[in-house]
Amino acid sequence: MKLSVKVPKLGLTTEQVIVSEWVKTPGSDVTKGEIIVILEADKATVEVDAPMSGRLIQQLADVGTELSIGEPLALLEVSSDE
Repeated sequence: MKLSVKVPKLGLTTEQVIVSEWVKTPGSDVTKGEIIVILEADKATVEVDAPMSGRLIQQLADVGTELSIGEPLALLEVSSDE
């Protein structure tokens, strides 16, 4: 099953983030809670973790890309029994 990882809500006023660094690359196995990407917001650096264990199959934004809250960041392949 494919799962979309989206830009999380970051407070009341933050609407945009920039992809700062990909910690995991496509094809990497990830564990639930493991950091996959780092985002830069106005006043904070935010680590986005895997919501479920699986494999990162696609990065949907390059480093330096500006995204809005709720936009997709990555696709994970996860087992349907988790």
